[in-house]
Amino acid sequence: MRRSMFLLILALSASYARADEPPQGFARLANVAPDIIQDMRYAGSHNFTGAPVPGYGAPQCWLRTDAAKALAAAQKEARARGVSLVVYDCYRPQRAVSVFVDWSRNADQRTKAEHYPHIDKSALFPEGYIAEHSTHSTGLAVDIGVKGWDFGTPFDFFDPRSWTKAKTSKTARTHRDALVALMRRHGFENFPREWWHFTYKGANGAPSYDVEIK
Repeated sequence: MRRSMFLLILALSASYARADEPPQGFARLANVAPDIIQDMRYAGSHNFTGAPVPGYGAPQCWLRTDAAKALAAAQKEARARGVSLVVYDCYRPQRAVSVFVDWSRNADQRTKAEHYPHIDKSALFPEGYIAEHSTHSTGLAVDIGVKGWDFGTPFDFFDPRSWTKAKTSKTARTHRDALVALMRRHGFENFPREWWHFTYKGANGAPSYDVEIK
């Protein structure tokens, strides 16, 4: 009887451990590239919704393993140049995207000045600033910057000034171009309306997930 109870507890413990792990084929970025800075905005309140987003139970970056390894290679090159990458978002549970949709339809305007000063929040999806079917949910997209670099606008600033090729300062232009070139060398392509958003090759047709980050 005692042995049966022990085996039951062991099985339950194993299942809970598996529940805390990324989906099969994913990796925690901290295990692959521990020196990349993780500033996971949607796990806290410093984001365009103004609150922690459901699905982000921990401030951790999860990615498909091949994308994580490619990002580690990009970080190695960045470190050789004396700088470091910083990630703001990686894998995004599908439930978080649903929260974004609901947020775009409510009356809360507390983050407007910081994140979308020149556009109505209801237009953010139609204008392509937020996607209902995000490549982030495949684990193959990452929002990224370089610590200490000026990119002309902050992360998640929904405005034409954040478009990668938008007119900006000479310094910001140099930094945007350098980030795009660095990421491209390692298999990532930039989304033209967000200087910070990059998708790793193979995202087309990749499945989306709704596993909570823990």
